[in-house]
Amino acid sequence: MPFNIWCGGCNSMIAKGVRFNAEKKQVGNYYSTKIWSFTMKSACCKHEIVIQTDPKNCEYVIISGAQRKTEVFDVEDAETLELPADEERGKLADPFYRLEHQEEDLQKKKEAEPVLVRLQRVSDARHSDDYALNKALRAKLRSQKKRVFEEESASRKMGLSIRLLPASEEDGATAAGVKFSSKFERNRKDKRALIKAASIFPGSSGLSSSNKKRLELESKRRKICAAAASNLLTQGFKPSSWSQDTVKKSASFNARKF
Repeated sequence: MPFNIWCGGCNSMIAKGVRFNAEKKQVGNYYSTKIWSFTMKSACCKHEIVIQTDPKNCEYVIISGAQRKTEVFDVEDAETLELPADEERGKLADPFYRLEHQEEDLQKKKEAEPVLVRLQRVSDARHSDDYALNKALRAKLRSQKKRVFEEESASRKMGLSIRLLPASEEDGATAAGVKFSSKFERNRKDKRALIKAASIFPGSSGLSSSNKKRLELESKRRKICAAAASNLLTQGFKPSSWSQDTVKKSASFNARKF
């Protein structure tokens, strides 16, 4: 597609540069130049679009099935030069018109000359020594490849399939703030709780003794739960009475059959 268009079937936009399988045929001539017609179907709704070449204006013309998208932009925003209109081009061919506006053109040239000179100096400074620029770029790429190779080697030694990034201070602070609970920490907390709940007076009873008994019961219950879980994981559990009775009944029933 030579430009952005609106599809005539579903009114969706077809961008410039989209390729189509089109039927090409000659529909006329402009002097000795052939005028070609391209018939294609849009991918969005299978609507037929017909476009022809315009050798006179060096342009493509939409015959049917679509509408060209009108795009208006500002010359300053696009950072381009504004081309003279057709009328101005005709006037430039007139020698009297050029003579009348020659002073204005010279004044514009003087105003734009410092900017052009500065741009030329910047361009020369950047591209004056191609060898040095190429050397600096290759050195940067070599150091980058070396760093990536070292990081990948360190990751492979750790048994990882991904490349680890360099460690930072923020990562170290985050890792230092993470604490994992252990059995030692739990026991230490239980002992501290027992000490805090116990009375400072010997032989005293009441609330302190009840708290002490409660904490002891909780610690015993925790140990029993841990032992039961370990037995279950190691498949060391004992069959219940119901399962034993079921096994005995099935064995006696099989003996009667035989």
